[in-house]
Amino acid sequence: MNIGWILLTVVAIFCAWCLGYRMRASRIHTEKVNLPRDYLVGLNYLLNEEPDKAVDVFIKMLEVDSSTVETHLAVGKLFRRRGEVERAIRIHQNLIARPQLDKMYREQSLFELGQDYLSAGVLDRAERIFLEVVSIKEYAISALRALLDIYQQEKAWENAIQTAVKLGIATKKSMQPVIAHYYCELADQACSRGQLEQATQYIKQALEADHECVRASLLQANLDMANSDYKAALRSLKKIKNQNPEYLSEAIETLAACYEKLNEEEKLVTYLMQVLEEYPKIPIVLILSDRIRHWKGDKVAANFVADYIRRYPSLDGLHLFINLYLTNTEGRARDDLLILQGLTHKLLADKPDYQCVSCGFSGKSLHWQCPGCKQWSSVKPVHSLEAVH
Repeated sequence: MNIGWILLTVVAIFCAWCLGYRMRASRIHTEKVNLPRDYLVGLNYLLNEEPDKAVDVFIKMLEVDSSTVETHLAVGKLFRRRGEVERAIRIHQNLIARPQLDKMYREQSLFELGQDYLSAGVLDRAERIFLEVVSIKEYAISALRALLDIYQQEKAWENAIQTAVKLGIATKKSMQPVIAHYYCELADQACSRGQLEQATQYIKQALEADHECVRASLLQANLDMANSDYKAALRSLKKIKNQNPEYLSEAIETLAACYEKLNEEEKLVTYLMQVLEEYPKIPIVLILSDRIRHWKGDKVAANFVADYIRRYPSLDGLHLFINLYLTNTEGRARDDLLILQGLTHKLLADKPDYQCVSCGFSGKSLHWQCPGCKQWSSVKPVHSLEAVH
């Protein structure tokens, strides 16, 4: 524990004690003021570099009344923010245990105790407290947000849906996109148990909550693929272009696989060429170049990619172009291209594929809920965040 912070805490506690002591002294017309023995014991602990014991002593000195309760609450918050949750819990429990405590302060202490348990990861106790506090108008919205956090951590998605609905009503802000993700989480769980009909129902509810939910369309396409209904899968995947084209790259591989299963690769190329004109992104170029290479050879595919990167320069595009051009190159030029290939490969290996637009978290895999800031749908494919000139 930082000794400077301990000193500040001690000063705050002692000032509060002195204020309360003076008020009591004035009431009984006491002329002589003596420092209490506990204060001297606390100072001795502090001088002996035992700050934990010192703080315990000073906390005990605070008589809980209208003049000191604010200090108790402030000190409790300070402890929690510094990660000293056990001390914060003790302070708030001490306040709640006082029968003479004003109702307003009791409610505030109860809310703070819930926050203490939430910070400590004691979710069951935190939940019980917030379920009580949610009926108090002043703390209702904060308690609902805390409950939502708890249910997300516990993956209790049914409870999360009910709480999100209440929060949306209380704040007058739509929670439907988040609720759609909760239904998708339930669909994922149902799929893992082999309950495909139940999963389909959850996906339907997700799209009812938010018709622009890309995740639901991807889940439905995967279910359709599992049932060999490739035309239905294509319908779901093609919705994504209108739902949120930033996530179009997440559908490309599955979309290509559907066309292949239907023996309609020419339709695939036609569709992707149309999409590429509207959304010039490298994942589409990857699929197209592979099909062009298969039909017309490496040189034609390389020329196609070269035309793309002239208009939309990118490291991914350059790496793809080098890989295609290598097959038709020999001698010194090939050696030079191999050097460039190694360089672009290393640069791409260090480059994240996804990034959160809210907090900047980045990684190699897509998270529908950002591990950093806990926002939903804030993690995007990096290529979708790159400016198109």
